[in-house]
Amino acid sequence: MPQINLKLFANLSHFMPGDAVRNEVVYECDNDNSINSILQGLNVPLENCHLVIVNGVFIPAEQRDSHILADGDTLAVWPPVAGG
Repeated sequence: MPQINLKLFANLSHFMPGDAVRNEVVYECDNDNSINSILQGLNVPLENCHLVIVNGVFIPAEQRDSHILADGDTLAVWPPVAGG
């Protein structure tokens, strides 16, 4: 089974598995897991996943159902951020 490096930031960090350290964990997933299927499996609300990066490359929302993660990939996700 592939293992990915999963990073969830800001208010998404409470969806991390219990063994996460500093918002990061090595996460074992199925061979055909898309970005959205991994996030849904962790109960992360997809509408809260604003910035999604795989191996340093932005993945737009319309590609997150079809983008399959491979062993060793790094998935990093941030919620929408507001400020001033």
